[in-house]
Amino acid sequence: MNRVCEALGIEKPFIQGAMSWITNAEFVAAVSNAGGLGILGPNAGQTELTPDPVETAERMRREIRKTREMTEKPFAVTLIGNGNSTSVFTMKILDVVIEEKVPVVLINSYGFPGMLGIDKDLLKPLKENKIKMVVRSILPSVEDAKVVEEQGADVYVATGFDEGGTLPPRIIGSFSILPMIKDAIHIPICLAGGIADVRTANAAFVLGAEGIYVGTRLLCTDECPVAPNVKELIARSGATDLEIFRVAPSYYRSLPTKLRDKLMENEHSLNRDQTYEANKKLMGGTGGMRIGMLEGDLENGYVSVGNGVSLFDKIMPVKDVVDELLSGYNEGMIKFS
Repeated sequence: MNRVCEALGIEKPFIQGAMSWITNAEFVAAVSNAGGLGILGPNAGQTELTPDPVETAERMRREIRKTREMTEKPFAVTLIGNGNSTSVFTMKILDVVIEEKVPVVLINSYGFPGMLGIDKDLLKPLKENKIKMVVRSILPSVEDAKVVEEQGADVYVATGFDEGGTLPPRIIGSFSILPMIKDAIHIPICLAGGIADVRTANAAFVLGAEGIYVGTRLLCTDECPVAPNVKELIARSGATDLEIFRVAPSYYRSLPTKLRDKLMENEHSLNRDQTYEANKKLMGGTGGMRIGMLEGDLENGYVSVGNGVSLFDKIMPVKDVVDELLSGYNEGMIKFS
């Protein structure tokens, strides 16, 4: 049996990207019902931010319960681990994960020097409650992967620079970083970044991945809560439409919007530190994603996708996307067309 499937209790080696604001119960349940692992992002099902960590956690509890009404299959909740300073928001969500007996978590860790691996504040309660751990570092490295393996994680996600969202500080492509980390650890590894059709999925498996971690391709699905005009924009766009710009902690990229143009002006006219500061204010954290991708406001928000956006042009049901991407995979063997 595929080790990712065995570790997580799923049918197919397919993990959905967390994608912050643009997940909800319907979307996550659709991925899990298709045989993969659906993941509730940090702001799953929400339309506005709350400054209250207790309310944030209770919102997640409601979304977990909605998801359970739509699927009996395993799904996950995202926890953001910030080295030795994991936020009270994350710890409150962790309490809910334990209370609601969620079987799997995705840990988005930082992986910076001195912050390798899973925050111990998260690790101990997760182990005590036998919750499966998928770990995805913002700065994937051999050193980080080895620490994560020693800590007892179930799956490591290697993220290449081809992804959407917050980009890794090191500019290492997906198909370069995968074998580098695969050769260093023994736990199963998934690849994130640029997996958007059967060819890229096949390539990931050939290079040693035992599963794929997919975000951008799932944006153009019937069940995804992305605004309809944004789905149409993504479906007709390619990687050459993307621009990359600096924002802490490293880089972001976006399809054309008026906000994107302002961010790019700063990139070209300011030094690095000034750009970080100015773009941080303009983007409003992930608030710009909510405005751009959830609300469909292409003046005041941004549309973050990965380089795999070139590889598809249709809006489809989640199940069809999962089946299409895994069509070359059969019990560990790749079939090339």
